[in-house]
Amino acid sequence: MEKSTAKKNKIRLFKPGTSFKIFGVVLAVLSLYWAAINQTQASLNRILSSFPILYRMLVEDFFPPDFSYLPRVVSQLVETFNIALLSTTLAAFLAFPMLFFSSSTVNRNPLSYSGIRLVMTVVRSIPNIIMVVLMVALVGLGPVSGIIALTVYSAAILIKLTSESVETIDKRPIQAIKAMGGNTLQTIAYGVVPQIFPVYLSHILYVLEVNLKASVVLGFVGAGGIGQLIRRQMSLFRYDRLGLIIFVLFLAISTIDYISQTLRSKLV
Repeated sequence: MEKSTAKKNKIRLFKPGTSFKIFGVVLAVLSLYWAAINQTQASLNRILSSFPILYRMLVEDFFPPDFSYLPRVVSQLVETFNIALLSTTLAAFLAFPMLFFSSSTVNRNPLSYSGIRLVMTVVRSIPNIIMVVLMVALVGLGPVSGIIALTVYSAAILIKLTSESVETIDKRPIQAIKAMGGNTLQTIAYGVVPQIFPVYLSHILYVLEVNLKASVVLGFVGAGGIGQLIRRQMSLFRYDRLGLIIFVLFLAISTIDYISQTLRSKLV
C-alpha cells in the first residue's frame, strides 16, 4: 500500500513524452552545428594556432599606440556620437505618434494596424549597412547619410519595442476615460502615455547605445565618423593608430553604456 502511494506521489521532472521531444530538439541543434562546421570548414586547430599570431600582432603592431593622433581620434569620436545622438532624437520624435497606430490596444482598425506593422517589419529586415549604402547613393558620402539611415531604422525599433509595452498596460484607466466620454486623443494622453513614457525613455537610451556602436561600423561605407578613420588607418597599415582608436572607443562606449544602464534602471 505504501509503495503504491509513493508511486502515485512521485514527482515527474517532465511530462510523459517530453523527454523524447527534448532529445529530438538536441539532436536537431547538434545536426545544425555539424552542418555549419562542415559548410564553413571550421577547424579547432586553426583557431588555436592563430592565438600566437594575434598575440604578436597586438604586442608588436598595436603597441605602443600613437598618442600624437589623439586629437584627430577625439574629433571623429565626437562626430560619431553626434550621428548617434541626432538619429536617436529624430527617431524618438518620429516613432512616438506612430507607435500608437501599431498597437491593437489603441488602434482598433485592422487595416491600418496590419499595414503599419508590415511596413515596420520590412524596415527592420533591412540591415543598417544596406540602408546606409542606399542613403549614400541618394545624398552622398558623409554624416547625413548615416543620420537618415539610423533614424529610419531606430524609429522602427522604437515602434516595435514600445508598441509591445502598450499591449500590456493596465486597461482600467483607458476604460474609465472612455466611460466618462473621452475621445481617442484624451484616452492616449491620460490613459496610455503616463504608463508607457518611462518605458519609452528607457528604450530611447537603449537605442542610443545601439546607434553609437552601429555608427562606428557604418563609417566603413561612407557614413562619416570614427569608422571612416578606422578604415583609412587599416588601409595604411597604421596599427599603432588603430590601437589608439580601439582604446578610445572602448573607454567611450563603456562609459556611455554604464550611464545609460544606470538611467534605464531608474526609469523602469
